[in-house]
Amino acid sequence: QVQLVESGGGLVQAGGSLRLSCAASGTIFSIRAMGWYRQAPGKQRDLVATITSDSSTNYADSVKGRFTISRDNAKNTVYLQMNSLKPEDTAVYYCHADGLRTHPVLRERDYWGQGTQVTVSS
Repeated sequence: QVQLVESGGGLVQAGGSLRLSCAASGTIFSIRAMGWYRQAPGKQRDLVATITSDSSTNYADSVKGRFTISRDNAKNTVYLQMNSLKPEDTAVYYCHADGLRTHPVLRERDYWGQGTQVTVSS
């Protein structure tokens, strides 16, 4: 049973920093990409950042220059360093594993974490 467990959310003042972590546990053969999405109240879930197994990254325009995604393949863990936080960054942040394979002959599938709340006060 694969699980994604997030940590690191919380309350911070505008201009502050937080670091989110997401560890994938269970039987894992490979993960094509990992990433972070966020969902504010009443809004759709949006991409924040993704990183592939060879460390190619992609960021939403709204977080470029402020957020940094990184990954430890050996630990199946992805991190999101968030600096210069703004009130509009307030949301539930979800970890996502894209193309996770538990065995070399089994099909890939996607997994989501349970979400962690990030609140930025002005």
